[in-house]
Amino acid sequence: MRRPAFYSRSPRTPPPAAADAADQAQAHAPASAPAGRAGNAMQLAPLQSFDPRKGPLKKPGWQPGRRSFALLVLLSAALVGGALWAPRPGAKALTQKDIDAAVLRTLQTNTLPSPAAKAADIIRPSVVRVVSYGEEKNTPEARTQKRGRNLAKGKPPEAPNDGGPTGEVERGVGTGVVIVDKGLILTNLHVVAGADKIRVTFFDGLEAIATVTSVQPENDLAVLQAQKVPDDLIPATMRSTADLRPGDQVAAVGFPFGIGPSVSAGVVSGLKRSFRSPEGKQELGNLIQFDAAANPGNSGGPLINMDGEVLGIVTAILNPTQQRTFIGIAFAVPIENAAAAAGSPPF
Repeated sequence: MRRPAFYSRSPRTPPPAAADAADQAQAHAPASAPAGRAGNAMQLAPLQSFDPRKGPLKKPGWQPGRRSFALLVLLSAALVGGALWAPRPGAKALTQKDIDAAVLRTLQTNTLPSPAAKAADIIRPSVVRVVSYGEEKNTPEARTQKRGRNLAKGKPPEAPNDGGPTGEVERGVGTGVVIVDKGLILTNLHVVAGADKIRVTFFDGLEAIATVTSVQPENDLAVLQAQKVPDDLIPATMRSTADLRPGDQVAAVGFPFGIGPSVSAGVVSGLKRSFRSPEGKQELGNLIQFDAAANPGNSGGPLINMDGEVLGIVTAILNPTQQRTFIGIAFAVPIENAAAAAGSPPF
């Protein structure tokens, strides 16, 4: 929100040129008459014209002076301005109906940018791709992510995972969001848990090794610190969820199956939801439920409003089967909890 403008309360002073002119006029003015006994200045009576044959001449009824001349100029300007702004004969006066029709015609003939597209442009410089390396997991989610990454690369679903550097196995792909310009990144704990090495890729393509600085297991959150950061790194803006309501528009930005950054849009479906992991090992509470498409790889990415502000961290999708595909229900940890994990609650 733009800050309101503040106006100076100091008295207005004349510009230097005007002040100099006033001083010169005062210097050349005739000296005033000496003060009388009562302390009041004495003024000389105005001289009258005199004709020896006819006597004193009559004072003219009006003489053009500075004030009269200024009034005459203002009156002339008003008359000219009125003539210019007066409606031409036969011209139709605009009505509210005419204005509404013009606005409607503009909306019908011009394509306006999508609110989700504008929001994604704002948050995109703060979104990072997070890849963990180490011993490959044998969980349903890990297998689903592997198949998705292979299909995205044009490989058979069960092809060996050789996407990482020599001697490293890419065990998981997720998303993170920069919250401090020194390289502090929020993501999900399950994205980086047990990793031997974590690599993040910034918006400009810069890759860097990252380390875990703090975790919040009860909310499946982890905070990363990148060892290198771009010179012009832009942190995300966080927004309180206190006024968030079901039906509000949101968008999820991330790297589903490593593809991205990808954007999906939807609405808030509910608040204060609970979710239990398919393995039944953990239950998360106070979650934001939303219907913007999310898949393995979106974990740790930002859930944003239409102003590009982060409302939460995408953490889970609901599935009645082991296929781990999106069916319309996803969850995000509110940003209040996520910021607390970083040690700096913003609200």
